[in-house]
Formats: sequence, structure tokens, C-alpha cells
Amino acid sequence: MRRRFFVDAFAGRTARLTGDAAHHLGRVLRAEPGQIYELSDGNCVFLARVEGVSGACVDFALIEKLPAPAASMDVVLLPAIVKFDRFEWALEKATEFGVNAIVPLAAERSDKALVSAAAKRAARWRKILLESAQQARCLRPPSLQDVKRPAAAFRESGACAKILLSERSSAVPVGAIFSEAATQITNAKLPRRIALAIGPEGGWTEEEFGAASAAGFREASLGQTILRTETAVIAGLAAAHLYFEGGRWANDEKRSQS
Repeated sequence: MRRRFFVDAFAGRTARLTGDAAHHLGRVLRAEPGQIYELSDGNCVFLARVEGVSGACVDFALIEKLPAPAASMDVVLLPAIVKFDRFEWALEKATEFGVNAIVPLAAERSDKALVSAAAKRAARWRKILLESAQQARCLRPPSLQDVKRPAAAFRESGACAKILLSERSSAVPVGAIFSEAATQITNAKLPRRIALAIGPEGGWTEEEFGAASAAGFREASLGQTILRTETAVIAGLAAAHLYFEGGRWANDEKRSQS
């Protein structure tokens, strides 16, 4: 399978790859003129041929435009900050699931030292998102927003389905919320915009539950066991994909049209 790389822009029938990606392609993968790769500028994808390699850049000639299917989901992930090794693993896997944006949360029960250090990790996190998106052959990497307090992030997350993963007994099964959201979408060609919030170790505080509810979030359960933050990220995104991408949502749509 051909590797995919991201470029800033296409210039007519040419493109140039720069920075760390160019170094990796030229020095590590030892790219040579004539080799074929895929390039994306975040909007479209081209098959491209290497024309020249230097230490600072790799030049391409564009061969043909490739299909870039529209995403069926537009997911904003709001994960609470946890230990960085686990948080970064979650960023990588969330990118593979095709999330569009990530908003790190400084939750009340997030470690204060980690929250204070988060801004200095932003460049590293964006690199993780970029490399993971290339590996997963995404159209573009997710955007990484600044760290926010949960109440502010909840208010700003416009979505057709707003889900706060919760361990409380009153939480509704996540599938039931997806089902309800699907019935509210009348245009099947539009992506399903989902905001998914995952709390820190120790869970959400009562104030955070209240802020989420006021912003229109529904408490959702992934089952009876308590999951770590990074595990809940994977489980929540997997559930959304199973429902909206050719699974239960598609079956519900067929039944509603029959």
C-alpha cells in the first residue's frame, strides 16, 4: 500500500514536501525520482511521482486525482488530560478513527502538574496527529485546540449528538443516544456531527456534570465496568463507527424508508 504524506498546497501539477516529513521520506525511506506516493493538502488527494530529493524538500509531479470519500461523521473529541503516555496513545488511536478535532480538557480531577505542562506538549501532540493521520491515510490530521476547562468546551461544541461518557447508574446506553441522534438527521448526505467527552481518572465532578447538561450533553454508558480514559476513547469512537458507518444507522435508515 502506498504511503500518504501531507503538503501545504498543490501548485498546478506540482507539489513540494518539506520539514520532518521530507527528511523522513528522503533520508529514512530513501525516496528516489520516479517513485510513487499519495499526497493530500487536506482537501483532495493526488497520486504523485517523486521528481527530486534534497535534504530539505522532496519535489513531486502530480499524476492523477484520487477519490477522497466524504466522511460520514464529524467527530469532536474532548478528552480529559491524563498521564501523557496514555493521553498520547489515545491521540494516536483517535486519529486512526478519523476524528476531526481534539480539545484537551483541564478537568477538575486532572493532575494539575499535567495540565500546567500541556501547552509545552502541543507541538509534540500535533506531530503525533500528523504522523498518525498519514499512517491511517486520512484526508487531513485532526485539529488540536488549546486546553480548555470543561464548562467552556461544552458550551462551544455544537453537534447533533453531544455525549458525555459517565459511570453513573442514570447514564443511558450509548447506542440509544446514537439511535436518537440518527432520527434527528433528515439529510443522509450530511456528516453526523458528534461531540464525545471523556473524563479523567476519578471521573467528572458534580459541577462538570451540571455544565455538560446545561450545554446539551447526554450522559452515556459504555457498560458496567470502569474504563480508563484512553480505553473509553477507543470504545466510544468504535461504538460511533459501528453505528453510523454502514451498521445500525444504515439499517434504521432503510427501515424508515420502507
